[in-house]
Amino acid sequence: MAAQSSQPLAPQSLAPQVGDLAPAFDLPSAPGPRLASGDLNGQAYVIYFYPKDDTPGCTIEAQDFETLSADFADQGVRVIGVSKDSLTSHEKFQAKYNLNFTLLTDEQAELCQAYGVWTEKTNFGKTSMGIVRSTFLIAADGKVAKVWRNVRAKGHAAAVLEAAQSLESVSA
Repeated sequence: MAAQSSQPLAPQSLAPQVGDLAPAFDLPSAPGPRLASGDLNGQAYVIYFYPKDDTPGCTIEAQDFETLSADFADQGVRVIGVSKDSLTSHEKFQAKYNLNFTLLTDEQAELCQAYGVWTEKTNFGKTSMGIVRSTFLIAADGKVAKVWRNVRAKGHAAAVLEAAQSLESVSA
């Protein structure tokens, strides 16, 4: 825990808000090799942060995004998941649940910090650092269009899709 607490934290107040440019990134991805935010210029995307591969809530959320993946594609919106898990863990998670969207590995929590989702959490009285389940809808111009923090996994992907559909209708 000492190593984690020595990392600088981006308070949520400094995290991107609606209308801000989304933080830049260049991270290893599954499927690889890497994905950079510059590769997404002119394309809307959802970037969702989740605590850990193959855990109950994270699996529900990932499966819901996968179920709606064709609907997101119809809107021209790419789905990207981010956690601190390794590429090997991501690949196993994708294979086990037939997930066909990109998972980024942020092992140093740099992108998590830039989005303000790497924070102190308390669970059963124990405090530790971790990812607070959060989602950001990024418009084609690279600006944050919508933010969800402290997300409940079940049904969340449908709410994100609804916002993506509104984004599309506004820009059309």
